[in-house]
Amino acid sequence: MNSIIAIIVIFGALVFFHELGHLLLAKRAGILCREFAIGFGPKIFSMKKGETVYTIRLLPLGGFVRMAGEDPENIDLKPGHRIGLLLNPDNKVKKIVVNRKINYPDAKIITVEAADLEHKLVIKGYESEEGPLEVYDVSKKCHYVMDGQEYQIAPYDRQFGSKSLWDRFLAIFAGPFMNFLLAFVILAAFGLMYGSPVNQAIIGGVAENGAAAEAGLQTGDKIINIDGQSINSWDEFTEVIQQHPSQEITFTVERNDKTLELPITPQERPNYKGETEGVIGVGYQTEFSILGSIKYGFDTTIEYTKLIVFGLGQLVTGAISIDNLSGPVGIYSYTDQAAKEGLAVLLRWGALLSINLGIINLLPLPALDGGRLIFIAIEGLRGKPIDPQKESLVHFIGFAFLMLLMLVVTWNDIQKFFLN
Repeated sequence: MNSIIAIIVIFGALVFFHELGHLLLAKRAGILCREFAIGFGPKIFSMKKGETVYTIRLLPLGGFVRMAGEDPENIDLKPGHRIGLLLNPDNKVKKIVVNRKINYPDAKIITVEAADLEHKLVIKGYESEEGPLEVYDVSKKCHYVMDGQEYQIAPYDRQFGSKSLWDRFLAIFAGPFMNFLLAFVILAAFGLMYGSPVNQAIIGGVAENGAAAEAGLQTGDKIINIDGQSINSWDEFTEVIQQHPSQEITFTVERNDKTLELPITPQERPNYKGETEGVIGVGYQTEFSILGSIKYGFDTTIEYTKLIVFGLGQLVTGAISIDNLSGPVGIYSYTDQAAKEGLAVLLRWGALLSINLGIINLLPLPALDGGRLIFIAIEGLRGKPIDPQKESLVHFIGFAFLMLLMLVVTWNDIQKFFLN
C-alpha cells in the first residue's frame, strides 16, 4: 500500500508541476486556458474555477493544458443557423445557444446572417424573415452552449497564436523548466533532511569489504595527500581515486593528531560514460545547512541532467539498445523498489524522474514541448507562422509514433518484469 501511495504521489507531482508551469505562464500571457488535466481518457473528477476546468482523468500517463487557439475552435456559426442569444445588462451577448432545441425562455432567437467571434465580436441575424438585420455585439467573456455543455469563446487576443514569440516560448518551456525546478527543490530538501556534502577531504563513512576498509581507512580521517599530491577538497580526492583504477596509491592521512600512510588499490567500476574509474568505498562528511542544501540541490540537478543527456546520446548513436528503455510499467516497478528502500532513496529517484521528464519533453520531436518550440523558432526565422493545419498534422503523426514507441517499450517492460 505504501508503494502504491508513493507511486501516485510521485507521478502526480511530476505531471502536476509540469502542467502548472504551462498554465501559469499561459495565463500570464493572457491566453485562455480551457482545461488543466492530470491524466488522459475519461474524467473522474472535474471542478471549474474561473475560466479553467481542472480535471483528473482515468489514465495516469501524463497531462495537458488545453489553451485556446492550439487546436481549431469548435464553434462555427454559418449563415442560416438558428441560435439563441442571451444578453447581459450592457446589451452584449453573454451566451450563445447553438443546439436545435433551445431551452432558454429569455433567449432571443435569430437566424444567423454572419458572425465573427474572433476579431470584430459581432453576430448579425434576423429574428424573422420579414424583420430587419440586427447586429449584436458579443462580450469577450461570452459562452456558447452545445449539447448541454458551456464553452467560453476565445477572441483572437486570448488565443495562443496571437501572443508574441517570447510569450509562447515561455508558455511551452515553462513545463519542462518546472520539472528541473521541482528536482532542485526535492534534492535541496534531501540535503536538509539527510545532510549535504562538505567539500573537505575528510572521510564520512567507510563501506564494508571496500578497498578503503581493507586498507584500514576510518571515518574521520583527513586526507593530506595522495602519492605526494596535496589534497585540499573532496572533489580533488575523488578525482585522483577515479584516475587510478587497479593501481596502488599511497594515502597520507591525519588521524587523532597523528600522520599515517596507507597504501590503497582502488577497485574498478564503469562510470555513466562506460569508462573505467577507481573507487575505494568511502562517503563524504555531511552538514546540515540551508546554503549547503541549496548548493547540493543545484549541483546534483546538473549531475543528473548530464547523466540523462549522455544516456540519450548513447541511445541515438546505438551504443545502447531501445530494449534498455523503460516505459510506464518499468518506471512504476522501479518506483516501487525505491519506495521499499526508504524515503532517502525515493526522494533522489523522484528528482531523477523529474529531470528525465523535463529533458524528454525538450527533445525536438513532434507532439512534445521541444517540437512545439522548434515550430516557434522556425516562425521566428521565417517571420511568419507555419500553417496551423500543417503543424497540427505533424504533431498528430508525431504523437502516433510516440504512442507506438510507448507500446513497444511497455511490451519490453512486461517481458522484463513479469514474463522472465
